[in-house]
Amino acid sequence: MSWNPTLEPQCPEAGDLDSIETVIVPRARDIGGFEVRRALPAPRRQMVGPFIFFDQMGPAEFLTGQGIDVRPHPHIGLGTVTYLFEGEFQHRDSLGTDQMIYPGAVNWMVAGRGVTHSERTSEATRRGESRLFGIQTWVALPERDEDRQASFEHHSSAALPVLEEGGARLRLIMGRGWGETTPVSTFTDMFYADVALEAGSALPLPDDHEDRGVYVVAGEIKAAGQSFEAGRMMVFRPGDAISLRAGSQGARLVVLGGETLNGPRYIWWNFVASSRERIEAAKADWAAGDWAQGRFQLPPGDDAEFIPLP
Repeated sequence: MSWNPTLEPQCPEAGDLDSIETVIVPRARDIGGFEVRRALPAPRRQMVGPFIFFDQMGPAEFLTGQGIDVRPHPHIGLGTVTYLFEGEFQHRDSLGTDQMIYPGAVNWMVAGRGVTHSERTSEATRRGESRLFGIQTWVALPERDEDRQASFEHHSSAALPVLEEGGARLRLIMGRGWGETTPVSTFTDMFYADVALEAGSALPLPDDHEDRGVYVVAGEIKAAGQSFEAGRMMVFRPGDAISLRAGSQGARLVVLGGETLNGPRYIWWNFVASSRERIEAAKADWAAGDWAQGRFQLPPGDDAEFIPLP
């Protein structure tokens, strides 16, 4: 049996428009010559599974001496997932992590009760022209893990499962799907994958996950009888058989979803929590600036500045 059942002659493609629950058009914003497109949270959808934040970063080109400089800032109640298609940058955090990330690898920082991190183009990369293109998501933590200790994992591209068949190439970034499981730790049942489809090739979505969504990074796909271009996110009804087919130019996709949480989450700035009280406490702790004894510390090696509380 193929991992990709759309190649099996007895497996029909879904064609029911009712299978699509929501179509999201991301909000674009320029942050100083660097465009970000935010698909989640959206007015009609706060989360897809546990994914509560979804940003497309770039594509951006930087001249010599230029790059990104996201100063140290705090998080609570979530995990950040960074995945790149092109380029690289340097992650530092208050755990002492100093980690470069490159295309196909994954950085997974779990904030829990609190963590601080920065993201910058490295000095080595600034010596020449560079590009940056990728996706950053936040995964909301279940209530039982909101106060856990912060942690960080890096997994190289070679550590993540890759499946190829019938013009479809899939790298599973987190969770389980298509008969594979990644080494990245998770707190709820979920899936997250980078998919490249050749022209006319197809991919089924897992039907055993409660929530399922797809974001079109490049090209065009047909799903449930309708075509969707780059920069669109579709969220599908639970349980329906869904197949995605690439258009004439092929497609690059991010597919994601999983188990829904037991309730909505409050979001304020970089904080996610199941209660307003947790948010208010984190705001007070960051504003206090007690880097020696307080909840938040600054990253070693990048402690000369920080983003103040809005």
